[in-house]
Amino acid sequence: MRHLKAHRKLGRTTEHRISMLRNLATSLINSRDDRIVTTLPKAKELRPFVEKAITLSRRAASLEGNTAEVGGLHLRRQAAAFFHAGNYRRASATRRGQTPPPRTAGVAAIRRLFDELGERFKDRPGGYTRIIKLGEGRVGDNADMCLLELVDFNDLYKTDKDAKKGKTRRSRRSSAKGAEVSDAEVVAEAPETEEGEKKAKKAPKKAAKKDKE
Repeated sequence: MRHLKAHRKLGRTTEHRISMLRNLATSLINSRDDRIVTTLPKAKELRPFVEKAITLSRRAASLEGNTAEVGGLHLRRQAAAFFHAGNYRRASATRRGQTPPPRTAGVAAIRRLFDELGERFKDRPGGYTRIIKLGEGRVGDNADMCLLELVDFNDLYKTDKDAKKGKTRRSRRSSAKGAEVSDAEVVAEAPETEEGEKKAKKAPKKAAKKDKE
């Protein structure tokens, strides 16, 4: 029986699986749209993996006082385990006019995680990502595909909410009352118009009688 084995193997060895999750986490944090497209089993495995790193950035954003710098450095080193290491030969490679090699994507992901995302998610107690199923299988093997994205940072959802706020809803009761009122007004106006027509018809007759007299 498969007890106490909660995670998916994804058909890979332990080293290969951890490396793949680090690559996916780096792609998610560095993406401009705050979302990536991947298969559903990979997204379900990546979600708790990357949310642990985001929690570390939240803790660093909430630190205050003299221990903030030391505590923030410690949390950055802990979060580095969720991404691939940077270019450790960066300092020794700068010789006589040579340009230093660029930092890897993992270093850029940690920088954005602690400088930007930690402040954004400071007041959110967990649940930093969402999975949206695409409903279409991948070409070739028909694997289930989905979107894994960070919450609260999609402009499309914000515009939809703003549009919904601008619209006013009218209940059926209010519409029914409005219909009754309009019918009552029509009924009330009807005799006025009939009386007005009768008066208009009688007016020329009275004028003709006065002329005869």
